[in-house]
Amino acid sequence: MNTIKQNLIEAEEKALKLFKEIQNRDLITPGKSEHQLNKQIFDLAFELFGIKKYWHKRIVRAGKNTLCPYKENPPDLMLQNDDILFFDFGPVFENWEADIGKTYVIGNSSHKLKLQTDVELAWHEGKEFYLKNKNLLTGADFYNYTKTLAAKYGWDYGNIHCGHLIGNFPHEILIGEETINYIHPDNNSLMSEKDKNGNERFWIYEIHFVDVQKEIGGFFEQFLN
Repeated sequence: MNTIKQNLIEAEEKALKLFKEIQNRDLITPGKSEHQLNKQIFDLAFELFGIKKYWHKRIVRAGKNTLCPYKENPPDLMLQNDDILFFDFGPVFENWEADIGKTYVIGNSSHKLKLQTDVELAWHEGKEFYLKNKNLLTGADFYNYTKTLAAKYGWDYGNIHCGHLIGNFPHEILIGEETINYIHPDNNSLMSEKDKNGNERFWIYEIHFVDVQKEIGGFFEQFLN
């Protein structure tokens, strides 16, 4: 296996262990703020892996803040008894970046539980489509397909892109934030194209479904390749 890919997979596996431990310790409880939960997860990551480095801002979003894509910075909310929330964390393990997003539901709302389930199901459906068509898809193709997935599951799509490149920290500084580095409707380059040095590129795939009327959103992301 490509050494870079193996390093990225190992970083993702550690991030998934962090997410599992968040649930094991019952950190997701009502009555605390997004900021408080974010700090608890930061401390847990340091306890488990000795890391304090993240390649992008750490996100905990609850309630109506789950409508907000990454670029926005909504006010801090308190977790409620019947709430939906998601995490988006990009920890760096030995200079290799991970990027994991996952949705959680507090309570028994069938609509919110459906959204939690749908974003993960859609992610796996999208990954299967990508792997079958990997050498033919542009970033625009895959973004437009992902928007059809949102409609299929009965939601709207909540962001202007549905993923991005990932690599050795700090990849954003090294490659920039041009559209070509995102799964974006204006990216007409093949996702399978090599980088400027002839190396394979690696992608994070994001699903962000929203219900604007009910003011809820769900998010799921992982390593795609």
